[in-house]
Amino acid sequence: ESDTASEVSFQLNRHKKTPSTGSHSSDMASVSSVSGSVLSVYSGDFGSVDAQGTVEFALDYDEKNREFQVHVSQCKDLAVVDEKKGRSDPYVKTYLLPDKSRMGKRKTSVKKRTVNPIYNEVLRYKIEKMVLLIQKLNLSVWHNDPLGRNSFLGEIEIDLASWDWSNRKLNWYPLKPRSLSAVNGVDHRGVMSLSIKYVPPGSLGKWPKNPPSGEVHIWVKDVKDLLQLRPSGVDSFVKCYVLPDTSKKSYQKTRVIKRDTNPVFNHTIVYDGFHTEDLKDACVELTVWDHEKLTNHFLGGIRLGLGTGLSYGISVDWMDSTQEEVAFWQEMMLAANEWIEGLLPLRSL
Repeated sequence: ESDTASEVSFQLNRHKKTPSTGSHSSDMASVSSVSGSVLSVYSGDFGSVDAQGTVEFALDYDEKNREFQVHVSQCKDLAVVDEKKGRSDPYVKTYLLPDKSRMGKRKTSVKKRTVNPIYNEVLRYKIEKMVLLIQKLNLSVWHNDPLGRNSFLGEIEIDLASWDWSNRKLNWYPLKPRSLSAVNGVDHRGVMSLSIKYVPPGSLGKWPKNPPSGEVHIWVKDVKDLLQLRPSGVDSFVKCYVLPDTSKKSYQKTRVIKRDTNPVFNHTIVYDGFHTEDLKDACVELTVWDHEKLTNHFLGGIRLGLGTGLSYGISVDWMDSTQEEVAFWQEMMLAANEWIEGLLPLRSL
C-alpha cells in the first residue's frame, strides 16, 4: 500500500485547561483568500474547450521604477476553439490576486488564427515590492470572440511570496484547467488524495485484545496542482499532527518530493492510543510545505475532525473543518476497519 509507514502513539492531556497549540501553528502564513469580486477573472467564458499547451513568460521587479513586469513571450499548442474554421484568436490576461478591483487586470494584444501566438509584450504594474509579495499572479489565456463570447484556454497561478526573483529568464509553463475554487472565490492551493481508516480497540480479535487501543491510519497518496513557486516546480513534503497533541510524538512527516507540483508521497501514518470517543475531540491536521534551506514555506493544508470549535469542552480555533472535511471524518467514524477514500482541496489554515 505504501512505501513508508510511521507508527506513533497519540497522547492526550485532558487535564490542561488550555491545550497547547505548539509553535507549528504560528508559522503558517495566513494568506487572504481571493475575493468574490475577482470572479470577473473568469467572466464571459462560453467555450468548453479543454486547457492544453504551454505559455512562455518571465517575471521581473524593477526596483528603480517600483514596477512589476510580466514579459509574455509566446504560447504553444493552444486548444482550437472554432472547430469548423480550425481557429483560435488568443490573448493573455493577468490579474494580481486578491486585488478587489479591475485595476489588477492587464491584457496583451489579440493574435488572430493561431494556436502558437507570439506576443513579446510586457504587462506592467506600478506596485511596491512589499505589497506585491502578498499577492498571487494569475495568468490566463483566452480566445477573443467579436461578440464577447470569450473562451478560456488555460491558466497558471504563481505565488509571488516565494518566487525566485533572481530568475529573470523566460521559462515555459503548462497551462492548467481553471481551478474551481477560484471560481467559487476561494484561494486555490491544490488537492490532496488520501485514505483514512479507524481500527477500534479489540476489533481485530486475536487474544490478547488486538489492537489494545484504537488506531487511526492515514494514507497520504498524492497532491495535485500545488502552487508554482519556481520554474522547476516545488520541493514539497507533508506534516501531520493529531491535535490537541502537538508534542514530538504527534509530529510525523513524509519525505521531500523535489521539483514537482503534482507530488506522489504514498506514505502511511498510524496513530494508536485512540478510544472511539476521542474521535469527536481530536483533529488530524495535514499541511503541505515547500522545503527550503532557511525556512519552509506553507502551501496549504486540511483538518479532519468534526469541526465543532470544541475539543474536550475547550474552545479551540483549529477545530474548524470544512463541510467536506467533516463528512470525510464522519464516514471514517461510521465504517470501522474500512479505508475511506477522499479528495480534499488544500486551504490556508
